[in-house]
Amino acid sequence: MADFSSIPIIDFSRLQDPSTKEDTLAQLREAIFVVGFLYLINHGMEDLIQKTHARLPDLFALPEETKEKCNMINSPAFVGYTKLGAETTAAKTDWREQFDFGTPGMKPWTSEAPFWQRVEGDSQYPDYLGAQELVDDYIAASSRVSKLFMRSVAECLSLPPTTFESFQGNMDRLKFVKYPQSPPGSQGVGPHKDSSGLFTFLSQDDTGGLQVLNKAGEWIDAPPIRGSLVVNIQQGFEAITGGVCTATTHRVIAPTTRTRYSIPFFLAVRLDLTLAQLKESAAHIVQKIPASDDRKKRAVDVPSEFLSPLYSCFGEAYLRNRILSHPDVGQKWYPELYEKYSKQVLT
Repeated sequence: MADFSSIPIIDFSRLQDPSTKEDTLAQLREAIFVVGFLYLINHGMEDLIQKTHARLPDLFALPEETKEKCNMINSPAFVGYTKLGAETTAAKTDWREQFDFGTPGMKPWTSEAPFWQRVEGDSQYPDYLGAQELVDDYIAASSRVSKLFMRSVAECLSLPPTTFESFQGNMDRLKFVKYPQSPPGSQGVGPHKDSSGLFTFLSQDDTGGLQVLNKAGEWIDAPPIRGSLVVNIQQGFEAITGGVCTATTHRVIAPTTRTRYSIPFFLAVRLDLTLAQLKESAAHIVQKIPASDDRKKRAVDVPSEFLSPLYSCFGEAYLRNRILSHPDVGQKWYPELYEKYSKQVLT
């Protein structure tokens, strides 16, 4: 079974150029199958990334009372500000603070709608000049790049370019994250697989700290490359491809000498997908992907909340994930579900 010791680099512009497309699709296929992580360069967002990173120190330096006005506790959609130490991964505190946002213009939730649809809602913006414009511009640009990237992913798997478009959700998500200087060994964010959608597109500053777990159990550094986006498979895409394309465990080591800032964008998956629909679609897709029989056999029983019969659809699985990651928000808005999910064991 192939393994990796570094993160591959994919030139986005070469995917758009007919003269270099085929060779680059082959590189992308290798990155998707073997690593589940890659650097995306020449994607066209470089200036926006630089502009946005330049604003983050001032944004996080806002008075606590200003940031608390948009605290996530106010939002059943899990958007807003999360103070330092208020989020957990694998039952351990993450040493970071962050702002969570989503695609603007979501339809308001009503009691007639499914309960899990409440996770799609309007963002809370901090009282900071130009904050909403900055966020909405970044989401719009990321959405454009990510959707083009998904077409290339389909093509590299020998599928029609539009294969995954019907799986894309309504509300993509964006985070502004600050990891403060911390004692050695602190957890920036613990080992995990991204679970909120299809792919993650991360912009990181030049501090470092992101690590990816290879199949040998070794943590591989993903050092910053200026202007790049670090792209990784999420569990939603893993489920859609029947586990042939697997999400990769990763973590962030908290910085010890300086502050680290990052901007992850999460491409959403359709929340109304049921397990039955997923299995039917996955079987159809897996049949067409030119992967080895061994890879397909290993992919049958991928452990994931998205594949658990405990949940009616992706939306409920995602809501469970959010409730357990942000227990204060979960207990306020979904107290009965918090009690239920906190006692469940995935099957």
